[in-house]
Amino acid sequence: MSKIDTVRAAMMQAMKDKDKPRKDALSLLLSALKAKMIDKRADLTEEEENAVIFHEIKQAQETLESTPADRTEIVEEAKLRIAVYSEFVPKLMDEDEIRAVIGEVLAELSLAEPTAKDKGKIMKTLMPRVKGKADGGLVNKVLTTYFK
Repeated sequence: MSKIDTVRAAMMQAMKDKDKPRKDALSLLLSALKAKMIDKRADLTEEEENAVIFHEIKQAQETLESTPADRTEIVEEAKLRIAVYSEFVPKLMDEDEIRAVIGEVLAELSLAEPTAKDKGKIMKTLMPRVKGKADGGLVNKVLTTYFK
């Protein structure tokens, strides 16, 4: 079952439950997934579906961060969207899991003591392994701790 079908089913359930805020959030997510599918002119892979959902979560977080505190309605809507969208993406890797993958990559590249000059080579090998499974900013932060 594709994410589009899953989101549509959740939206139908929200309508039956008369949960308008949840239904609205799911409707926005469904629209984003359908738009991506139309742009591609083919069905989306699971990785592409997850990328769309992560993008929508990131947009909601940016809205949350840029909205003044006195605009409680917008803040609550952004928080709800983040919570709802998070139900449809796989759990992201934590720092320990990222460190394990970085360790594998460093061993594979025979880099016992990496320097900042090696960062491009490391990221080139590392990012395909963690794409869609870990936050890029966190990966970068963890990798930076390995440099002398």
